[in-house]
Amino acid sequence: MALTFHGAGDLDLARKVLGTLHDRGAGVTVLAVGTWLQQSPDAARIVTDLGHELGNHTWSHRDIDGLAESAARVEIERCRDLIAAATGGPGAFFRPSQAQHATPEVRALAAAAGYPTVLSYNVDSRDFTDPGAAAIRRNVATATAGSVVSMHLGHPGTLAALPGLLDDLAARGLTPVTATRLFG
Repeated sequence: MALTFHGAGDLDLARKVLGTLHDRGAGVTVLAVGTWLQQSPDAARIVTDLGHELGNHTWSHRDIDGLAESAARVEIERCRDLIAAATGGPGAFFRPSQAQHATPEVRALAAAAGYPTVLSYNVDSRDFTDPGAAAIRRNVATATAGSVVSMHLGHPGTLAALPGLLDDLAARGLTPVTATRLFG
């Protein structure tokens, strides 16, 4: 199963989340918001140096479905270009902002920008609502083999939930891997 993270928020908190995952042997996919990468130039390196993979979650996390085609294209391409400058490639996947699933129009724009796969999720941790570690663990408890879980780097409750969440997954025989590995 794959844990995927919205890449934004406090860099020190992100470093702790990603370090905890690395230390526990969990590989994850971070779908970075371009403005976060711009404001935190070390973010891309932190993600990849810890063995996690990086993907695109739009430039500024605007409601991509509500944008004109040209603006949506800019959201995808501007983040892609920043990821490429930092890592040498566009990133593994694209995930639309403010939507679980991409529309056909957004999928076409992503494909044209170099993302043949748009990554959705089937389990929402709801950690962005700051419900507390126990609630995050309960929300992720619905994950099964093959699940893709949506999580967020910029929330302290996510960090607090991780040790128990990883224990819960391991007790059920589930290992968090990058989305590339899951689908490879």
